[in-house]
Amino acid sequence: MLRRCLTWLLLAVALAGCAAPAASRAPVVDRPVKVTTTTNFITDAVARIGGDRVVVTGLMGPGVDPHLFRASARDVATLRDADLILYGGLQLEGRMGELFGELAERQPTLAITDDIPRSELLAPAPGTNEEYDPHVWFDVGLWGRACRTIAAALTERDPAHAADYQRNLDAYLAELDALDREIKGLMATVSPERRLLVTSHDAFEYFGRRYGLDVAGIQGISTAAEATTADVERVAALIAEHRVPAVFVESSVPRQTIDALIASAARRGAEVRVGGELFTDAAGQPGTPEGTYIGMLRANAHWIAAGLNGEPEG
Repeated sequence: MLRRCLTWLLLAVALAGCAAPAASRAPVVDRPVKVTTTTNFITDAVARIGGDRVVVTGLMGPGVDPHLFRASARDVATLRDADLILYGGLQLEGRMGELFGELAERQPTLAITDDIPRSELLAPAPGTNEEYDPHVWFDVGLWGRACRTIAAALTERDPAHAADYQRNLDAYLAELDALDREIKGLMATVSPERRLLVTSHDAFEYFGRRYGLDVAGIQGISTAAEATTADVERVAALIAEHRVPAVFVESSVPRQTIDALIASAARRGAEVRVGGELFTDAAGQPGTPEGTYIGMLRANAHWIAAGLNGEPEG
């Protein structure tokens, strides 16, 4: 508790500054727009849409869990220096919500999911304290809506280059349409009785809804709550019932719960293996295909199709 209080005190001091001037909301002129983002796949989308009109700084790299991320004093300084702050919203960056609210009082700060109709979002399971499922990027169609919000935010900060942002957005949306078709084709290769996607936490419901899979996560939609033995046993029973050949670990979640799940399934007579490591709350390493939004979705889809089809890993 003392450590948490000290952390927030340091952040409050960094946020307040020493007689710091209010951030300007006037349009940016004669220089690139400085954008600060949270997850690295949001960073990638902003870079694609902004092109050479933006300088984008992401706070979270590969393997970082946004549900548990704590902003440092240096992160707050980076946020304060931005012309525009873009984050996922829907409590994805759970521990940063209060900070974004304070920053929004002094500079443009926006959740890229704000324009997605709530009727298209997935509500949490009854009896939980969670709100809408924040993992919208696994539905490529919803991600396209978020990208339109990014383009609109950049245009508002830099209206002189609105045509550039629109051109970049149109090109990116065309790539997303092609990705969407590719994923649908891959999932169509999986037989109906094997369409159960089992992962560490419940991040793939949007993916399942769009591409026709049932989904079972050991943890809930946030990794802040630890998995219980009952959670492991519940999912192990599903594996045994459906004879699913593979389960999947996640790049931003420790794999011990998956190992416990495999052992529990084995006690039920079900042989299951790890089908691959999926990118969930973070994309891969910079400079690799998986370090981009499109690359991470494509890699996931190939791992899922191969694993559920019983193909050997590798």
